[in-house]
Formats: sequence, structure tokens, C-alpha cells
Amino acid sequence: MKKEKAQVEKLLKELKKENFATPEQAQYKLKVVNKKLKLFEIKEVKLIESKSKDNKIFYKMEGMGYEKPEEIEIRRKEAGRFILATNLVDDNKLEPSEILKNYKNQQSCERGFRFLKDPLFFADSLFLENPERIETMLFLMSLCLLVYNLGQRELRSSLKRIKIGIKNQLGKLTISPTLRWVFQCFQGIHLLTLNGVSQVINLTSERHFILNCLPSSCQKYYLLS
Repeated sequence: MKKEKAQVEKLLKELKKENFATPEQAQYKLKVVNKKLKLFEIKEVKLIESKSKDNKIFYKMEGMGYEKPEEIEIRRKEAGRFILATNLVDDNKLEPSEILKNYKNQQSCERGFRFLKDPLFFADSLFLENPERIETMLFLMSLCLLVYNLGQRELRSSLKRIKIGIKNQLGKLTISPTLRWVFQCFQGIHLLTLNGVSQVINLTSERHFILNCLPSSCQKYYLLS
């Protein structure tokens, strides 16, 4: 609703600036504008007749934005229904609001496991029949996800602290990149050993900057510390 309200205010300003040759043209434009809106409607339109410097008549339009109560109520009912179940009963019983809160708090973790199941990590190519091995695999995946989230949190905290972003997939600056994107940024780096001396090549200034936002252990991996 906030987003559409801002859109309505913007449309009203645009309508005030526009000149219409006839009242019918103004009404047609209003009809087109209202079709773009779902939760609001521009009404109480007032047409103001004016004359240009060469004495041609034109019309200006002013109006007000109003909520659509019926449409809003329909959306509110659709967005306010949650069917959830829990196996916590008796003394451990949770209130409906607590169940909903706990359920929503799982989303960040669930997104992480979805990320781990990406074909890029070949997790679907493993077949484990022994229950102990399945538990081990789940433990390793959880550990990897923990390390991933800690790294992502560290990077985002550093970028937020220094108020400098890095480029995302679209080339725009962001202070909340995903670590998966950072992994892709670091592709193409090689370790070259020449005459017994090892050095990392293709370490650009952007990659240097990202590493400086991560713990020293990450910098040591690239022979920077």
C-alpha cells in the first residue's frame, strides 16, 4: 500500500503538469491512469480551463487519491492466512503467533540449504544408503552452510562499516553481496610457482579490496599476509 500510495502521488503531480486539448481527452487519460492502480483510485477530478499565449484553450486536471476498501480487504484476507502445524504439545505448546514467528525465522536458513542443493555443488549426484553416512552428509552440509553464512556476514558488515560497495551481477554497487557471487568473482585466480617461489596471479584491485574486508585467514590463503 505504501508503494502504490507513492505511485499515486507521483501520478497526480504528472497529471497537474499535463495539458489536455479537450475534457474528453483528460477523462480518457484519467481512465488509463486508474487502470494502473490496484489498491487506490484517483477521484474528485477537477478540470481547470486555461488559455495559452496564442489564445488556444487547454485544460488542466487535478484530483485526489483514495483507497479502495473492498480491494484492500480482499488482499488483507489473502495475505493474512497461514496454515501451520507443530508437534510441540502439552507443556511445550506454542501460541499461534509464536509458531508463525518461528516459522518465518527459518526462511534464511532454508534459503541456505536451497543454495547447497544447487547443481553447481553436485549434491544430487551423491547416493547414500547407510543412515550414519546420511547423518554425516547432513552434518557436513550444515557446517558448510554455517561457514558460508559467517563469511557473508563478515563481508557485508565490513562493507557497511566503511560505506563502500562492490559490483553485483548487474554491475551496480551493493553493500549486501552474496558470497556465492564473490566466489564467482574469484574464478580465474592461479598459483604460480617459478624457481621455487610461489605467487598468486590475476589478483585484481577489486579482489584485493574484497579480501581486505574478510578475516586475515582469507588473506593468508592468497599469500597477502
